[in-house]
This record gives sequence, C-alpha cells and structure tokens, in this order.
Amino acid sequence: MKNFVVKTIANAGALAVAVWLIANITLTGDSTGKKTATLLLVALIFGLVNVVVKPVVKLFSLPLLILTLGLFTLVVNALMLLLTSWLADKVDLSFHVEGFWTAVLGGLIISVVSWALNVVLPDGD
Repeated sequence: MKNFVVKTIANAGALAVAVWLIANITLTGDSTGKKTATLLLVALIFGLVNVVVKPVVKLFSLPLLILTLGLFTLVVNALMLLLTSWLADKVDLSFHVEGFWTAVLGGLIISVVSWALNVVLPDGD
C-alpha cells in the first residue's frame, strides 16, 4: 500500500511539472487545495491507465517498438496521457491535454520526472 501511495505522489508531481512547463496542458481550479485534489485524482487515473491499458498497447505495438528500437514508447506514453485527459474530462476533472504533440512532450517530461521522483522517494520494500 505504501508503494502505491508513493507512486501516486510521484505521478502527481510529474503531472504538476508537465502542467507548469507546457502551456497546452491545463489544470484549472478555484483554489490551491482544489487543484491539488484534482492533480491527485488525475494521478490515480494516470496510474490506472498505465497499469491496465499500457501493457496491452505495448503488446500490440511490439513490432513497432522493436523496429524503432523503443522510440515508439514515446507515442505510447502520449496516447496514455491523452486517454487520461479524456477520462478526466468524463469524470468532470479540470485537466486537459491539447493535441498529440503536446502529449508527446508531456509524456516525455512526465516519464523523466516520475523516474527521478521514484529514485528519490522511498519505496515500500
């Protein structure tokens, strides 16, 4: 359970950095508390998408992953971020990613920041 909380906090931090750096990834809210709650809920959705959908997409895109020596992972990450944005809209959360190339850049930033935060933050082992 502790590992799940740490990974969710790392995802929320990575999403916050992406929102801060990229103008076309938006998070709106009335107050800082509401934005933080929205960010944590979006991080939960993002984690769920990465656990459930991403392995299936990677399996079906395995030939492209091999052909591009793994660079197609950027496209897969962008699609997961766009799916997260769509799901957040469906549950009425104020998180939006505008466009595919924004999602590619956002996915790259989220991957790097999430990796760095997972290295720094303690895990549940």
